[in-house]
Amino acid sequence: MTATAHPRRAGRLAPVAAAVLVAAALAGCNRGAPSDDKTETAGNALDDSVITTKVKASLVAQTDGKGGSTSVETRHGNVLLSGFVDSQAQADKEVQLARGVDGVKSVDNKLMVKDGRSTAGNQLDDSVVTVKVKSALMTDDRTRTDQISVNTDKGVVQLSGYVGSADEQAHAAEVARNVEGVRSVVNDTTLKK
Repeated sequence: MTATAHPRRAGRLAPVAAAVLVAAALAGCNRGAPSDDKTETAGNALDDSVITTKVKASLVAQTDGKGGSTSVETRHGNVLLSGFVDSQAQADKEVQLARGVDGVKSVDNKLMVKDGRSTAGNQLDDSVVTVKVKSALMTDDRTRTDQISVNTDKGVVQLSGYVGSADEQAHAAEVARNVEGVRSVVNDTTLKK
């Protein structure tokens, strides 16, 4: 007799399982001499991409999907978690799960606990604000949007990611503040080391 998974659960876990398998297959890449923190090689980027994928898969699989909205960025094995969560307990669990992933050297917790429940209208408004902020950052010559994540909860915009300079960090926050619908900006970007 063979065991079968519940169809709904199997459908949700199939993409997670596929991501974990791909990440595991790629995990052996670039295991030569360690690079210094100021250089970014293709191998480092690939290793960081694999770690990011593994962390995301773990968060989705072990938090009943709640961790799917958490932004995960990795640089030289150092993981940055950001976004809005329902409770401090959820944030603590996500940090613990990220620390348990092979290859993770450290976890920088920038998760923010939501201020009460969001309505469908809040969520739609926040989605629009997020898109507007990303668009403003993308069209600005002084920001690198591929390195900045944007999360919004009730008009509060959180910027996170790794940036090259304090000037870029400050400018990104200023660009976000000038977007219609933004109540405030939390700049959780981190300078590259």
